[in-house]
Amino acid sequence: MPLGLAFMVIRGQENEVQRLSGKIAFVTGAGGGIGNSICGRFLEEGALVTAADLSLELATLAIDGAKEAHRAIAVQCDVGDSASVRAAIAKSIDAFGSLNVICNVAGGSTSADGPVTEAPEEEFWRAIRLDLFGTFLCCKYGIPALLKAGGGSVINMTSMAALTAVTDRTCYAAAKGGVIALTRSMAADYARHSVRANAIAPGITLTSRIRSMMESGEGMGKYIDRHLLGLVEPVDVANMAVYLASDESRVVTGQVLAVDSGVTI
Repeated sequence: MPLGLAFMVIRGQENEVQRLSGKIAFVTGAGGGIGNSICGRFLEEGALVTAADLSLELATLAIDGAKEAHRAIAVQCDVGDSASVRAAIAKSIDAFGSLNVICNVAGGSTSADGPVTEAPEEEFWRAIRLDLFGTFLCCKYGIPALLKAGGGSVINMTSMAALTAVTDRTCYAAAKGGVIALTRSMAADYARHSVRANAIAPGITLTSRIRSMMESGEGMGKYIDRHLLGLVEPVDVANMAVYLASDESRVVTGQVLAVDSGVTI
């Protein structure tokens, strides 16, 4: 039997080769397109999942069906608020007893962004609070649980905007560039404790929010043709997150993995 077919047969036998079996994951931004897909893929691969989002309703939708099986919980979390983050992580640990994976997805740009001379100051601080400070807080209060568990994986979400010049997104690019620096610093600090820290840099990803932005003509057309293999789907990013959460990436740390259809080359 060909190896690929044998692998599919094995996967069909009670998911014996689930890649995240035994892993407990905390995922922020679970209500968005990428976060929702990551929760789904983590669950498919055998992880226990805490879906965290500013909207408890959307977080609950991300784990549809798994909650009843006691394989997932949904929590409300404002990642830019220290008390909210600490409470959400505490609920996750109370539910599952430990933590192995932190996946920081919460973030996003808005049409208020622009060139540095035009972008409102409040938009800068909005992007910093959500994308960078939110990532900082979830790592600050989540990594101690990974240390207690003997190690684990931190997966942060950056952007193609942090890797290549993108016009009209100064605030967002600055925040996502900070996420890369934060990720590498944590990789160096915690490697001796078997904690890996990596970042995913998606290209234009076809979430419902991005589809709406494209339909409204928010200046994305100039980047679409640079996606050599077509635009990114949320599951493409989720599949990379599965790899980084799994033991397959046990010696991968401090890296930015672009899931961008070649746009940054």
